[in-house]
Amino acid sequence: MELAAMKTHTEKRPNTSLRGIKLAALVLGSSLVLAGCAGNPPSEQYAVTESAVNSAISAGGTEFAPVEMKAAQDKLKQAEFAMHEEEYEKARRLAEQAEWDARLAERKAQAAKAERAVQDARQGVQELREEGMRNAQ
Repeated sequence: MELAAMKTHTEKRPNTSLRGIKLAALVLGSSLVLAGCAGNPPSEQYAVTESAVNSAISAGGTEFAPVEMKAAQDKLKQAEFAMHEEEYEKARRLAEQAEWDARLAERKAQAAKAERAVQDARQGVQELREEGMRNAQ
């Protein structure tokens, strides 16, 4: 009877030990994957964001969408600071947000310029009509 109990006890032990090893390997592997992702600076995203901010400035974002431009520039500075602090995930997130703020500012500037062009065209048409009416009299 003792032998049967002992045999059962030893059979469970290797299984439990193997489960612990698998768990430890899983935790270690996950840690390495996360550490690998966290160790890569988001240089490409940062460059894309800088380009988007510069493009928005060129499009007139500071004039036509000052709130969005300020947000984009502030987030870009925060992303740069986070990169220097090696907080790469935070830097990537801030750079992405800055990119979208800059793209929004650029689109608003383009829309405002288009609206201004439409108003100028309407004004030109109105002036031509008035001139045509004066010439007809």
